[in-house]
Amino acid sequence: MGVLEGKVAVIAGGTSGIGARTAELFVEEGATVVIAGRRRDTGEALAQRLGPAASFVRTDVAHEAELKALIEGAAARFGRLHCLFNNAGYGIAQRSIVDLDIAEYDQMMAVVLRAVVLAMKFVAPIMLRQRSGSIINTGSIAAYRASLSAQTYSTAKAAVLHATRCVAAELGESNIRVNCISPGAIVTGVFAKAIGIDSDVADRHLATVTARFAEAQPIPRAGMPEDIARAALYLASDAGSFVNGIDLVVDGGAIVGNRFSAGVAARRALVEAVKAEIEG
Repeated sequence: MGVLEGKVAVIAGGTSGIGARTAELFVEEGATVVIAGRRRDTGEALAQRLGPAASFVRTDVAHEAELKALIEGAAARFGRLHCLFNNAGYGIAQRSIVDLDIAEYDQMMAVVLRAVVLAMKFVAPIMLRQRSGSIINTGSIAAYRASLSAQTYSTAKAAVLHATRCVAAELGESNIRVNCISPGAIVTGVFAKAIGIDSDVADRHLATVTARFAEAQPIPRAGMPEDIARAALYLASDAGSFVNGIDLVVDGGAIVGNRFSAGVAARRALVEAVKAEIEG
């Protein structure tokens, strides 16, 4: 028996990358999963591959009515809703504050922050009736460290972290857990999509991203969707029943700083440069 046997989960942003692997893992562990996303063909193909425990609902989380219909529809269809994973998001190119595009800013806030807050609003009455539930929001280490991603994205993710804490303080009293997962450099197509490459093409060409991300943190391998899916499984399951209001950082140690060996090499180079200056 899987650790999510008999549970129902909604995964927003579930058609590829982290969301798709989480949907697969949740189904493997016994859950009934509703996958939501904008790419109908991709979402329906994924649901068909996962079998009768999975279904797809075409949803643009930036549209309040669609998000409301997704969550309330899932609860009405299955009679309960145990887990909501707010994972929808996308990347944009880094740009100076001087070049801020306010339309781009508003769209990012609508998808990455506003949709998360609204989803928590819509799922709260359902979980309050149940007196139980797990809400998982996707954050980012960009919420902690500047210049890792676009300013607008980083700002939105920082707000998601605090919104998670605020709602956790309220809903925790009713045995509803609200937590965040902050990925580091994870191999998905989001980075290619940020520079205008088609979503389906980006998802199929990740070799360069994998090689570069293997060098992005102390642990010498690239982060994979599996790493985040496993964290989500923990927070969704009864194993995480006393975990509330936290941000689970899954980044191979990137947030703590550069690799030790890189620091040693940099200090050695500095020493050699100072010696050369003195002796010269």
